[in-house]
Amino acid sequence: MTARAKPASPPAPDRPGTDGGGPGPLGPDIAQHTDKYFLRTKEIVGKFGDCRATYAVFMRRPVISAPRLAVEWLGRVADERRTNFDIELLYPEGKWVGAGEPILYLSGSLYHLADLETIYLQLLGSPCVAAWNAYTMCVDLPKTRFLAMDARHCAGSGMAEMMAYGASVGSARAKRKMGAVGFMGNATDATAHYFDQKSGFGTMPHALIGYAGSTVRAAEMFHETFPGQPLIVLVDYFGRETTDALAVCRRFPDLAAKGLLGVRLDTAGGRFVEGLDPPRSYAVLERNAPEAVRGYRSERDLRYLVGTGVSAAAIWHLREAMNDAGFDKITLVASSGFTPEKCKVMAIAKAPADIIGTGSYLPESWAETYATSDIVEYDGTPRVKVGREFLHRKKT
Repeated sequence: MTARAKPASPPAPDRPGTDGGGPGPLGPDIAQHTDKYFLRTKEIVGKFGDCRATYAVFMRRPVISAPRLAVEWLGRVADERRTNFDIELLYPEGKWVGAGEPILYLSGSLYHLADLETIYLQLLGSPCVAAWNAYTMCVDLPKTRFLAMDARHCAGSGMAEMMAYGASVGSARAKRKMGAVGFMGNATDATAHYFDQKSGFGTMPHALIGYAGSTVRAAEMFHETFPGQPLIVLVDYFGRETTDALAVCRRFPDLAAKGLLGVRLDTAGGRFVEGLDPPRSYAVLERNAPEAVRGYRSERDLRYLVGTGVSAAAIWHLREAMNDAGFDKITLVASSGFTPEKCKVMAIAKAPADIIGTGSYLPESWAETYATSDIVEYDGTPRVKVGREFLHRKKT
C-alpha cells in the first residue's frame, strides 16, 4: 500500500473530545522536541543541497501495526511545509509485524524529513506494543468485555491518546481474527471515539464509597443521581466483598433481576478477598476449574490463581456467592493488575468475569516500544549503515 501523506481529516461530528489534530507538535514546536543532531543535519542539508531520502521504519520485537497517529502527523507536517511525503505502508493497521521488519518506507525531501524522526517514532512505537498486548488479552479471554482504564497511568494526554488508539487496534484485530468481544470502550471522553463510543465508561471510584460511609449508601447516591445508568458498585473498600455485594443486590433486587446491576472487585494485593485464604482458594478452584492448579505454574501464576488480591479464586468465590443467593444475573467486573500474563492465567482458570478493567496493557518494558528509523536510499541509491542491510527494499 502506497500513500501520499496528507493532512488528517476533520473529526466526525459524533466524535467528541478530539479536534482532529491528534498528538504531536507542529510548527516551531517540532524543533523544541527533536533530537539536536537531527536539527543540525537539517541545517547541513540546507547548506549543501537537498536530496530525496527513503527511511525504513521498524521495531525490534513483534508487534501489531498501529501507524495511524504517526502517518496523520506526517500529513499535517507535509501540509504545513507545503511538501509531500510518500509512505509505503507494508503492514497496514492491525496487521502482525515481525521483529526487524519495516512497517513502512517514508520518502521525501531529506531537508524536510531530517527533523521529524524523533516525533514520528514516538507516535509509532508505543501504540504498536499496546495493540499487541490488547490483542493477546482479548484472544486469551474472547468472551470477556474489556474496558481500557489506562488514562491515570499515562504520562499526559498525548500518551493517553496513543494508548487508547493502540488498544482499539489490538481489539479490532482480535474481533476480526478470533471473534473476540474485545474492548467495549475506555474511561475518558477524549479518546472514547477510538472505540466507537461517544463518551467514556465508569461509575464510582473508592473515593465515593469513603464519602458515602458505606457501600450501599454510595450505590444509592449514584442511582439517585444517574437513574438511567447501569449501576456497577465497588465492593472491596471495607474488606467485605461478598457481604457488601450481597447487601447491594438486596437493596436493588429489581436491577439485579434485570441484569442492570454489577459489582466490581478491585481488592488490593496485600490481602485475601473476604472469606478466602490459601486452602479455601485452592478449594474454590478445585470445584470450578480443577485443571488450573494441577499443571506446573510459576510463583506469579500461582499468585494470580490462588493468591491475594483479585485472583481467579476470588472471582470464582464472588460468583459462587452471588449465584447461591439467587443473583445470577449480576455483572461481575474485575480490575487490578490485569496484564497480558494475568489474563492468560485467568483463561486457564476460566475465571467468570464479565468485564475486565485494565490499564495494564500498557507496555511493561518501555524499552520494547522503541521504534527505529534508518535511511536506506539517497536519491534512489541504496545505502544504509553496516548491519542494517536487512532494511533494504525486497527485490521482486
